[in-house]
Amino acid sequence: FHDFDLHLDLMHGIADSGFQYCTPIQAEVLTHTLAGADAIGRAQTGTGKTAAFLITVINDLLKHPIDVQRFAGEPRALIVAPTRELAMQIEKDARVLAKHTDLQVMSVVGGMNFNRQQERLQNKLIDILVATPGRLLDFAKRRDLWLDRVEFLVLDEADRMLDMGFIPDVKRIVGMTPKSQYRQTQLFSATFNDDVMNLSRRWTQDAAVVEIEPTQVTTDTVEQKVYITNTDDKFTLLYNLITGMDMDKVIVFANRRDITRRVSDRLHKKGLKVSLISGDVPQTQRSKTLERFRAGDLQVLIATDVAGRGIHIDGVSHVVNYNLPEDPEDYVHRIGRTGRAGASG
Repeated sequence: FHDFDLHLDLMHGIADSGFQYCTPIQAEVLTHTLAGADAIGRAQTGTGKTAAFLITVINDLLKHPIDVQRFAGEPRALIVAPTRELAMQIEKDARVLAKHTDLQVMSVVGGMNFNRQQERLQNKLIDILVATPGRLLDFAKRRDLWLDRVEFLVLDEADRMLDMGFIPDVKRIVGMTPKSQYRQTQLFSATFNDDVMNLSRRWTQDAAVVEIEPTQVTTDTVEQKVYITNTDDKFTLLYNLITGMDMDKVIVFANRRDITRRVSDRLHKKGLKVSLISGDVPQTQRSKTLERFRAGDLQVLIATDVAGRGIHIDGVSHVVNYNLPEDPEDYVHRIGRTGRAGASG
């Protein structure tokens, strides 16, 4: 990081984040984006791509403060992510990196207190805004949020936004920002299919394309085992695995909310420290559950695929697929919750 002539206050934040050296995606992306170029990046979860785009944004904001009068609800940088969990994780990472600066970081996501977010937008200056598409458009329609001053646009997990049907919303959001020649745009995706590349070319200008082939793909760092069982015996097998193999921090994925509730209730009755996150659990409760799991207060986290991407929790010892996902890519992302960044799982 010292090779990039970054702002000193940002360097302190990088140290606080635990980064000593650039990961491959960071080194490659920063070479282009710190020089002002747009970037299209392909990298798997756990490679440090979030810090790559945040470092670019924070460094430029610090080195180019605005002299003219600013107004509430006008972010200088906008980061759009497909899920609440990912957006809130990005916000958390941004706060750590910007801790030694005066930059203001905020997120607007569904499932959180609307009025509180609205009050902040109406009364506070915002430098970096992290948002999910739906809630962002809600505030834009109410004229609580203006995107015509955005200098930096980041679209994270573009492939996921495509899969979730968010692209029409994202197109509207991009249309509210300055034209591509007047902003810096970074787009990241786990995969580069034709749809993602077409959108990338439309929203960026002369972008550097960065593809990082990891020295070890996610599955290489994870020992995988298959247990053949029937539906009636599945729960008993799960319980015996958790208790018999000393799984100290395990995520169990299921395909449906009712299954997560049923498994969670049965494990709780067996005396395990367990909780669940799924789409019908209020966001505030989900955040508290994730913090408890991160802190080690919970042994088992039961989750639907809402937690499959963007959740950064260190030290997950095991991942169990109670049901196999329909999409093979979701399987890779699920098991990527363990064995992160070269660790075994």
